[in-house]
Amino acid sequence: MVMKESESELEAGDVAPDFDLEGVDGETYSLESFADDEALLVVFTCNHCPYAQAKFDLLNELADEYDDVSVVGINSNDAEEYPDDSVEKMQEFVAEGKIDYDAYLRDESQTVAREYGAVCTPDPFLFERTDGEFQLAYHGRLDDAPNPDDEPSRFPIREAIDAVLAGETVDLEWQPSRGCSIKWKDQ
Repeated sequence: MVMKESESELEAGDVAPDFDLEGVDGETYSLESFADDEALLVVFTCNHCPYAQAKFDLLNELADEYDDVSVVGINSNDAEEYPDDSVEKMQEFVAEGKIDYDAYLRDESQTVAREYGAVCTPDPFLFERTDGEFQLAYHGRLDDAPNPDDEPSRFPIREAIDAVLAGETVDLEWQPSRGCSIKWKDQ
């Protein structure tokens, strides 16, 4: 396990790159699938990373608590080299209730992760719906726990979501997310 910090080139106000990805439920999702939401939290994550696993409960809570926000997990890891990140294992995690997001999607080609500039798991991007488009409002840490076993005392992602839903600018320093590197396929 190698810890990596996020370093996306997306900036505040940038429009979310669209995607067309299959979910573990067999449905295909795009940004349009979430058009009725005020905000969209896209989190690049996976099954096997301890940093990502440490945030499952928080992401499940966010998906449950906020009716106007969709929480979407995207797994871009190379499932051939990391079989715990296969679609079948993703489906198991959902069936067992470990993951209960609004959607859990597979980025087999890794194109979406590259378009977002995602580099680690978890790597969260919060978008607010403005003028019919999802625009980046926050990219950074979900909470202030630096390691998987640490208890967080602050949840910047909740602060960011609350600001977006209140129609306010997210006034947070964007601290890079920390986690395992995305497991890229050999090019």
